[in-house]
Amino acid sequence: MYKEYFGLKEAPFSIAPDPHYFYISEGHREALAHLMYGINSDGGFVLLTGEVGTGKTTVCRCLIEQMPEDCEVAFILNPKLSSVELLAAICDEFRISYPKGTETVKDLVAWINDFLFLIHETDRKAVLIIEEAQNLSVEVLEQIRLLTNLETSQRKLLQIIMLGQPELKKTLARPELRQLSQRITARFHLGPLAKHEIAAYVNHRLSVAGLVRGELFPQPVIRMLYGLTNGVPRLINVICDRALLGAYTQGLESVDKKTLITAANEVSGKRNNRWQQKTVYPWIAAVFLIALIVAGAVYYIQSLMHTTTKEPTMASAKTAVNAFGEDKQSPTTLVSSREKAYQSLFNAWQITYDPKNSFTACEQVQKQGLLCHEGKGNLETLRQINKPVLLRLIDTQGKDYYLTLTSLHGDNVTYTMDNVIKSGDINEIIRKWPGDYEILWRLPQEYTDTLKPGGRGAFVMWLDKQLASLEGKKARSRLKNIYDEEMVKKVKTFQTAAGLKPDGIVGPTTIAQLIIKTGSDGPMLDDKKGVD
Repeated sequence: MYKEYFGLKEAPFSIAPDPHYFYISEGHREALAHLMYGINSDGGFVLLTGEVGTGKTTVCRCLIEQMPEDCEVAFILNPKLSSVELLAAICDEFRISYPKGTETVKDLVAWINDFLFLIHETDRKAVLIIEEAQNLSVEVLEQIRLLTNLETSQRKLLQIIMLGQPELKKTLARPELRQLSQRITARFHLGPLAKHEIAAYVNHRLSVAGLVRGELFPQPVIRMLYGLTNGVPRLINVICDRALLGAYTQGLESVDKKTLITAANEVSGKRNNRWQQKTVYPWIAAVFLIALIVAGAVYYIQSLMHTTTKEPTMASAKTAVNAFGEDKQSPTTLVSSREKAYQSLFNAWQITYDPKNSFTACEQVQKQGLLCHEGKGNLETLRQINKPVLLRLIDTQGKDYYLTLTSLHGDNVTYTMDNVIKSGDINEIIRKWPGDYEILWRLPQEYTDTLKPGGRGAFVMWLDKQLASLEGKKARSRLKNIYDEEMVKKVKTFQTAAGLKPDGIVGPTTIAQLIIKTGSDGPMLDDKKGVD
């Protein structure tokens, strides 16, 4: 109804999992990467969990679109089935013929086994994807585990991907399912969008739908949208769709706050006056309180200026308490918080950082044989990178400060801030972290130049080792160090999953992502990671 009014070709906020509208946030990119790694590994389980509406199904649809041509896929959407019913559904999805009406677990497993061996003989892979896996019973989960016993001497014959809500993780943690849990080769929990990603998400969907003019959701409305949805994509879609309809019926050029609140009320079933009392009035009260505090602060500063000299000495500089409780002197008298964090990061790599040097931190790094990498992520990203990392945090006053993580075992973290080594719970840090991070990495010694298909040299062996590590297996034995078609295909798959251009050309950008994913070379946050 509102499409023509706003100049849209399609409804931009449908809740259908259309891959064309897929906004690749940092979390979704990591989730897709985990699934792609699972597809290219030699069997086992891959687990993707997430709250309702966070985009698990959309990620899965994108995975299917990028599925290699040599994959046969069975897709189970409703797993509230018995063991026999599930095995029969798998046969149906793989188009395996079997006599109807006399199915047994034994017979169905035999037919599936014959099919998987046939697939293996023709150099293809079989992938089973199960949605809403939190609905699987313990008995059925155990039957699924037994399917992974179908294997050759080289690899498993069936790759299984399970998608489900957070309670699936609790189910898999049960003692009777420990064998299944141990076979999960990759797992990822997909969270909601971060606050800074909401505007990009909304504008991406509008752009795909054909919007060419104006700003339908101004920044103040976007900020309110995050408060109403907590970043859950499905809620964003439903509320935005209703808000556009409301703007259309009122003849507005864009959505305003009142229209957004009304849309949220209609979606949630709440009455307008109740919602406004709970959302608008507290905001007004908060603004009034802030105004009083600011006025008091101004009065205090003005009175202070009348009792102090115009040029205070360094010795009289005030100290401030940061978010973790340490006193620190004014930044006019000491090295800044960020520079101290750089010092700690450089120390972890046993190189030197000079804050007084005219060269930037990254320029100093390059002169000592390393490179910088900046990114955005979440706690799972830090665990995967597994390297000392510099984080930008925001204190209760909205100001930036920095620290360097040097050790992370479970939730126990060791970090350095303002040259003081501390330890604590990583979750306390994550609450103040908007997602920005910086790490250092080193180009492999074997690297001499960009590697293109058909290239040769020792770097090919290094690349083969990294790709094999991602797949959880050993590198191939090679007589000639040739970057052949098989490796090119694997590199393109990796580049796609990492959000890079899948051109098969291996340069510093691809190498950086490989090193981040494999954790090869240099100091680690968790030096026991991957050790049984």
